[in-house]
Amino acid sequence: MADDVLLAIADELYALPLGEFTPQRDRVAREHRTSDRALSDAVKGLRKASLAAWVVNLLVRRDPDQVDQVLTVGEALREAQHSLDAAQLRELTRQRRQLTAAVTTSARRLARAEGVRVTESVADQVEATLTAAMLDAEAARAVRSGLLVAAVSATGLGDLDLSASVALPGALGFVATPQVVGPPDPAEPPRLHVVPDPDAAAKARAAADAAVAALEKELAEAVRAREEASSTVEELQARTLQVQSEIDELRHRMARLEADLEDVDAELDEAEAEREEAVEACSEVESRLDEARRHRDSLS
Repeated sequence: MADDVLLAIADELYALPLGEFTPQRDRVAREHRTSDRALSDAVKGLRKASLAAWVVNLLVRRDPDQVDQVLTVGEALREAQHSLDAAQLRELTRQRRQLTAAVTTSARRLARAEGVRVTESVADQVEATLTAAMLDAEAARAVRSGLLVAAVSATGLGDLDLSASVALPGALGFVATPQVVGPPDPAEPPRLHVVPDPDAAAKARAAADAAVAALEKELAEAVRAREEASSTVEELQARTLQVQSEIDELRHRMARLEADLEDVDAELDEAEAEREEAVEACSEVESRLDEARRHRDSLS
């Protein structure tokens, strides 16, 4: 697999409208599946750009001169920082802020022409990426490649890790192919735009009402289940107290019976001792009686 071939394919893919990227990427990967498996896998592994990254890539291709101006000012700004020229540094910093704001506005305009609305949040990411390109030379190379997949943020201090911001490592040093957009071709059918639904607000309100009604019903059922569960808990708590009371009563009764058992055992011991004495006395009397009878019989 040649890196130049992969870069050329990536250059074409990241120049596409955002919604066309994934199906076209997969189609190209299938085309190379048999002839070059490694290239096919590499193409399949190209990530779809975030909206902010796509806007920057669009700007790089559609208005490269303006991007060059941004990067030139950034290079001068970095040199001023290195030479510690305070006056020039303040002036370039002011220019940097004005320029990044203006170029971001231009980028939003280009995206809008493609039918893509850029929110303030996305615009902030675009401006942050342009600022990073002015503060950091490697970020500038990443922006110029037109192969961004994520917005870049930099403070100008320390090394910047761009591995997650570009489509592939070879992007750094690559320069995106410019796309010159001329006047519309009369033979080309006009681009279709989605017409806002005039009943959208009413439909949204109806859907919201339905959602509220459904949740109110769900809440009523949940409250009913909660009340039933609470009632069950109260009944079981009362039953628990009753059973505990019965257990306590049985424990007291058992204690009394154990005391009675000790008394009975003591009386039993005494009774058994008296019985043994009586048995011995009875045996002695029987022996004496037998002797008296034998004596009487001898006198006859």
